[in-house]
Amino acid sequence: MIQGIAANLGRFVLLLLLQVLLLDQVDLAHGWMVPYLYVLFLIMLPFELPAWAGLLIGAATGLVMDIFASTPGMHMSASVVLMFVRKHLLRLMAPRDGYEFGMHPTVPSMGLAWFATNAGVLIAVHHLWLFFVELHRFDAFFGTLLRAVLSAAFTLGLCLLAQLLTSRTAERKRA
Repeated sequence: MIQGIAANLGRFVLLLLLQVLLLDQVDLAHGWMVPYLYVLFLIMLPFELPAWAGLLIGAATGLVMDIFASTPGMHMSASVVLMFVRKHLLRLMAPRDGYEFGMHPTVPSMGLAWFATNAGVLIAVHHLWLFFVELHRFDAFFGTLLRAVLSAAFTLGLCLLAQLLTSRTAERKRA
């Protein structure tokens, strides 16, 4: 259990530093694609995490991101919405026998199709919420929708790349 907490804490710090120090400084397509890789931490939390703990972790993660990005409450609300949807989505996508204790939603443990679907929906929900809250209005609906979809697709690509790189590293350590 301590190892699981330490691994999740390490993942949180690594993804947050990568987000703040690198990804927030990158301007892709003049702001039309904004990657938010920190959501991978929330997506990869254990299956057996209670709903209330998930919401608290989502709020804390979003709050830390808001502090670094100077966006009061925007990332926090988007992360809480992501964690709320995550619990229902995991229940909807559960295998017939349920999830094994101690498993994490990763490509090696659940498969590429399952992970891409799960992460894709959660990232889309997060990005749609975040970009529409950021705009505060609906008069530029289609532009904001396009920005959210492009950013979500780019973020999903980064999450899949991160899964590929970390699963290869884990395989090398086991061998």
